[in-house]
Amino acid sequence: MSQLEIKNLTVSAVGQSNNILNDVSLSVDKGDILALLGPNGHGKSTLLNTIMGSTFYTVNDGDILLNKESILNDDVTTRSKKGIFMAFQNPPEIPGVITMDFLKASMNAHLDKPVSIYSFYKEVNAVYNKVNLDDDLINRYLNDGFSGGEKKRNEILQLLLLKPQICMLDEIDSGLDFDSIKMIADIINDLKKEGTTFIIISHYQKLLELVKPNKTAILVNGKVVLEGDYSLSLKVATSGYSFLEKEYHIDISKKEKKQVMLESCAVKKR
Repeated sequence: MSQLEIKNLTVSAVGQSNNILNDVSLSVDKGDILALLGPNGHGKSTLLNTIMGSTFYTVNDGDILLNKESILNDDVTTRSKKGIFMAFQNPPEIPGVITMDFLKASMNAHLDKPVSIYSFYKEVNAVYNKVNLDDDLINRYLNDGFSGGEKKRNEILQLLLLKPQICMLDEIDSGLDFDSIKMIADIINDLKKEGTTFIIISHYQKLLELVKPNKTAILVNGKVVLEGDYSLSLKVATSGYSFLEKEYHIDISKKEKKQVMLESCAVKKR
């Protein structure tokens, strides 16, 4: 039974007539690591945001099933409580919101009763050490003045606190040094052993080498054009996307869409 199933999903930006995603179908099972690949601006982030329930997008057709039940009518909070998590490509800075307050409120939203102060600090200190962040950051505004690496590690910190079933990581490795990438890869591999599912967008070979995704899907101009296993990820890493044109006659040039400054993303089995 697929844990998360995307069925014939067609999506546009709110207020726009042109579709960004066209008839996208994908599925992941418990413990899978899916590498979601494709050229820049072809729909990968749009797909993750749609799964998470972003109100910037409209689902025009298709469905999203979590454990065989549709979540299309669920808001972001409900989807999060059901076990879906997304780490942003560019985590926003939120002046005025103390990181500690944000983390505690996030944890409480997923619990039947509020976490005790003792348990909160014990768990938070442990994860700060695990992601190699200075715990003084907990008293600062959320991501405000954080370096790029601190923002990305702060996303992983939230993942560890919330313990989701399905983790969607949008270029979590961009801008990170090797030690930080290895730390994130170690966390992914540890959580995978516990049954956590991952969907990872990445343009860097190193993270994919370290986590070895068992599934790969390539998105081009709003469609999943090719699916495979880890070997497909390796082929992209060594050959880029030009092989899609040479071997499969798939046009990888971006089809510009008027007034839509978002990504586009397409099914051929490998």
